[in-house]
Amino acid sequence: MVARVIIVAMLLMAATLGGVLYYQQVYAYYEEVQATDDAVRLTTVSLGDIEPIIVQSFEGIDAVSSPLRYRACFETTLSLAMLTETFVIVDNAEPRVAPNWFDCFNAAQIGADLQTEAVAFMGIENVEYGIDRIVAIYPDGRGYAWHQINECGEVVFDGNRPPEDCPPIPESNQ
Repeated sequence: MVARVIIVAMLLMAATLGGVLYYQQVYAYYEEVQATDDAVRLTTVSLGDIEPIIVQSFEGIDAVSSPLRYRACFETTLSLAMLTETFVIVDNAEPRVAPNWFDCFNAAQIGADLQTEAVAFMGIENVEYGIDRIVAIYPDGRGYAWHQINECGEVVFDGNRPPEDCPPIPESNQ
């Protein structure tokens, strides 16, 4: 009888701790990102400057627990033709999965659409060291943004020295 009570208590504790862990991963650390006049910025082809674009219906989330948790959904009135002529296009964009409750962002669909109709742009390179903000825009004006590890980040986060063409590592990351 005592063994059964101990087993039930252990199962209840495991279920409770599992629930707490799930909540922390999916809900706990996210905060809403407020829409501002420069909520979405892209890197220009000509000078490499970062310029805001016109957006509306902006929804965004981020978390201090990881630089990769940023996600945003928005609409723009700018044409895709103008955007592709003005801003840097990214070829290796891979949207990261968002929490299920942030239902405007579907990483699998965005990833598939990047192969056919959507275009990915460099938002901000090294928004944090080794992390780029990528922005995908559709011909109809829908847009999505997320953070993605860049080539320098992949090398440094694996514990290796950065290649010559990477910026110096900030002291806070060493």
